Amino acid sequence: MGTDERRKSQRVDSPNLLAYICLDENNNEIIQGMGRTLNVSEGGILLETHVPLDPQYIVRLTIGMEDDLVHFKGHIAHHREREDGKFESGIEFMEMNEHTRRFLRQYITIFEDQERTV
Repeated sequence: MGTDERRKSQRVDSPNLLAYICLDENNNEIIQGMGRTLNVSEGGILLETHVPLDPQYIVRLTIGMEDDLVHFKGHIAHHREREDGKFESGIEFMEMNEHTRRFLRQYITIFEDQERTV
């Protein structure tokens, strides 16, 4: 990592499909869809979607690994539209319990192992 790096956790490339739901301040579901993770760390995830995600909403992500589905909540730290018309949102995780944290570490380890074999 360079001296300009501001992230607290190392990011691992992790192209994987996941489901997301955007919630308003009252926990009402505003929009839902499928997205693709571009990279992940213990602090957050970079999500690619076909529609923009409004930074005012909380995002609930559902990630599957083998037979396990785990839900994460986060807020949108940054977002942008790419030249190809897709959108990228950096989502910072929040409200993570120990089970969710263990799942995330295992998820990251799988992608680290995949990077080493490529």
